[in-house]
Amino acid sequence: MRTTPTHSAGRRRWHRISSTATATAALLLTGLTTAAHADTARASTPEVTWTRSCALPRHQGEMACNALRVTGGRTAFQQQHGISPQAADATSPSGYGPADLRAAYGLTSAATSNGTGRTIAIVDAYDDPNAESDLAAYRSHYGLPACTTANGCFKKVGQTGSTTSLPAPNSGWAAEISLDLDMASAVCPNCHITLVEAKSATMTNLGTAVNEAVSLGAKYVSNSYGGGESSSDATYDSTYFNHPGVAITVSAGDAGYGAEYPAASRYVTSVGGTSLTASSTTRGWTESVWSTSSTEGTGSGCSAYDTKPAWQTDTGCARRTIADVSAVADPATGVSVYDTYGADGQGWATYGGTSASAPIIAAVYALAGTPSSGSYPAKFPYANTSALNDVTSGSNGTCATNYFCTARTGYDGPTGWGTPQGLGAFTG
Repeated sequence: MRTTPTHSAGRRRWHRISSTATATAALLLTGLTTAAHADTARASTPEVTWTRSCALPRHQGEMACNALRVTGGRTAFQQQHGISPQAADATSPSGYGPADLRAAYGLTSAATSNGTGRTIAIVDAYDDPNAESDLAAYRSHYGLPACTTANGCFKKVGQTGSTTSLPAPNSGWAAEISLDLDMASAVCPNCHITLVEAKSATMTNLGTAVNEAVSLGAKYVSNSYGGGESSSDATYDSTYFNHPGVAITVSAGDAGYGAEYPAASRYVTSVGGTSLTASSTTRGWTESVWSTSSTEGTGSGCSAYDTKPAWQTDTGCARRTIADVSAVADPATGVSVYDTYGADGQGWATYGGTSASAPIIAAVYALAGTPSSGSYPAKFPYANTSALNDVTSGSNGTCATNYFCTARTGYDGPTGWGTPQGLGAFTG
C-alpha cells in the first residue's frame, strides 16, 4: 500500500550524477516524505512519514549519509505490539530492537556467544559529541554490556587516528553515527566498536577514514553513505577499499533504482534494503524489497564504471551489479535509535534507510569470525547462498533488465542473494 506525501511539493530527490553529467547533483528541496511498503498485497503495511538526516551532495565526490528518521505515523513494531501511533515520541522506542533483529536473522544464539575480541569500525563524516553517551543509553535500555572508552570497548578517532583532533560536529551525521553504533551493538553486543570520523563528507576524506579503520585493526568496516558514480571510482577502489581479509560493507542507497558509489566498488559487500514484518510463517518474519516510490527505496543496478568481481556471475550486467545481500531498511519497518545531539537528537527515534542495513551486515560478519587472510568477504555470500533468506517480492523502480530492479528467486539487484539466515553466508 502506498500513500501520498504529507506535502506533495516537498520531496527531496537526489538525481545521481556521472562524469558525463553535470558535476553538481540536482537537488529538489522538500518537506516530509511518506514511507509505506510498496507491496500492495499487504493491506496491514504501516505508514509513516520520514525525513533525511543528512544534506544531499551538491558536487561530484561528495557523499550523503543514508539515514532516514521517522517523524510520524505508526511503525511495524508499534503495530506488532499494539502501541499507540506516536512514532516520533522521543521518550520510548518505537522501532525494532536487538531481540527483533536477532530473531529475524537467526542470530539469537550467536549474538550471545560470539564477537568477543573482534572490532567493528564505523566510518562516518563529522563529529558526534554525544556518541559514547548515546550509545551507553541504547545499550543500557536493551540490557547490552557496557561499551565505553574506559573499559576498552569503545574508541572514537578522527581520520588520522587522533583521539583529540576531531572534526567539526554535525547534527545530521550525528544521527547517522548513532544509527550505526546502535545497529552494530544490537547484532554483535560483545564486539568492540571503533568510530572513525572523517573531517568532511568527501570520498577522499571518508576513504582516508576507511584506511585508518583498517590500520587500527578492524576486520569489519561499515560505511553508510553514498554518492554519484564517476570515472574516479577505479582510483578510489584501489586507494581506499582494496583491503583483503577485511569485510567492508556499504549502503546501496535510498533513492530507488540506480547505482551509487562506493556500493559499486568490487571490493565491498554492497547492502540493499528490505521491508521486514513479523508473520505467522515458520521463520516468523517476511521480507520484500523496500520501495516507497520509483525514487525512494533501496538502491540497486549495474555500475557504469566499476569492474565486475570474479565471483559475481549474473549475465545482464558486464560490470559490477548492486547489491550482494540485504537487511531491513524501510523506515516503516525501522529500527530504534537513541540520539541526543543537535536539532534531530531528541532521544529515541525510529530510523530506516540502507544506513541501517550496512552496519547490521558488518556485525553479522563480525559474529561469523575473522575473514581468512587474503580473502574478499564480499565473495562469501555467493558461495553460501542457501544460508540466506531469499527475498522474492517487490521492486524498487523501472529498468530494462528486470532483475536489476525486481526481486526474484535467486540473485536480484535490490536484495542480492537475500538476508542473513544465521552466519553460514558470512564465513570464508
